[in-house]
Amino acid sequence: MHGETDLKKLIAHMRPMLDPEPYVFCTFASKSMKDLAEYDAVGLIAETEGVTAILPLERARELGLAEAEWFRRITLTVHSSLEAVGLTAAIAGALATKGISANVVAAFFHDHVFVPAERAEDALAALRDLADAV
Repeated sequence: MHGETDLKKLIAHMRPMLDPEPYVFCTFASKSMKDLAEYDAVGLIAETEGVTAILPLERARELGLAEAEWFRRITLTVHSSLEAVGLTAAIAGALATKGISANVVAAFFHDHVFVPAERAEDALAALRDLADAV
């Protein structure tokens, strides 16, 4: 199954779900993805400067990194295609109008939007409003 590509259907059926866990974006110049696997990262991205890990707050604390900004994850529960066009822009645009930053990570089945923890409820409401408007 390849997922939905129709933007209107994606937005109308995205059903954003707020994860109760706070997350921290961390970067490691001297650790590999394999090294970071034991920390339960929900995302690992290799960059030229090092590996970025999206870690649950408690795991970040173990590494002394819990003082970084905390984010909450909103999962768009619609199965979006990796070839869908415009979903990231629509999500980012809806959040931008509310002054909320959006760090979007696309996975095989769903898109995940990481927003500042203190604005998570506002972000969830904005995304639900977007879905209801379609």
